[in-house]
Amino acid sequence: MISEKEYNAKLAEARSYLVEKVPSLPELGIILGSGLGAFADLVKDKVTISYKDIPHFPISTVEGHAGQLVFGKVEGRSIVVMQGRFHYYEGYTMQEVTFPIRVMQVLGVEGLVVTNAAGGINPEFRPGDLILIKDHLNLMGENPLRGANLSDLGPRFPDLSEGYNPEWRQKALAIMPDHDLRPQEGVYVAMSGPSYETPAEIRYSRGVGADMVGMSTVPEVIVANHGGMKVLGISCVTNMAAGILPQKLNHAEVMETAQQVEKKFVSFVQGLMKVL
Repeated sequence: MISEKEYNAKLAEARSYLVEKVPSLPELGIILGSGLGAFADLVKDKVTISYKDIPHFPISTVEGHAGQLVFGKVEGRSIVVMQGRFHYYEGYTMQEVTFPIRVMQVLGVEGLVVTNAAGGINPEFRPGDLILIKDHLNLMGENPLRGANLSDLGPRFPDLSEGYNPEWRQKALAIMPDHDLRPQEGVYVAMSGPSYETPAEIRYSRGVGADMVGMSTVPEVIVANHGGMKVLGISCVTNMAAGILPQKLNHAEVMETAQQVEKKFVSFVQGLMKVL
């Protein structure tokens, strides 16, 4: 387990590299999930930096994740976009998975919009729906804050009672009809993956209050809250979870549905830039 001193040194090196590359520091971070990378095309005055060039950054290995940071402006807001994320199932530690969030924090980013592709558990949801995350269940068997606490960034025992900022959620719900979206919220459950969940696991998740399921997001949200960032979470329901419908699951379906809803998604996130 890496020490606080070692981790802070890695953060400082990554920060130093990025500060030299970008004209202005971002105030808002956005993580784009599987198949949702097109939002980065809206960024003006952009500076694009490959993950492989940033000191200590992991490398994204999953289809639908471009693997680069995009700095610039959308609707006059200085932002940094993660075009592709890292997953625990890729073999990274939780500290590696969440390293980009830590880098955002030392760059001064105060808010995070995190998006994902998810399986629908709630039978009222349909593939293509965008759902605001109101809470989560961490069933990944691990926590990114385990180990030495980064005391310069946050407390040993952070509060997650409002892990997804209520004020931001209300603002997002209010503009969803303007983008031809039904205002919907749900609880996201994170599993470690990479195998899709069994029907029994989905029945269990539904029984304990989950509405959608995925293999990401929760570690990033925990670390964002630890560092004092406001968080808004958005799930794109790309398929119904195992056992909800008589069908088998595959990543190609996830990508196809995400691409179909991409235009609405981009429009919605652009609208969020005006109200958050």
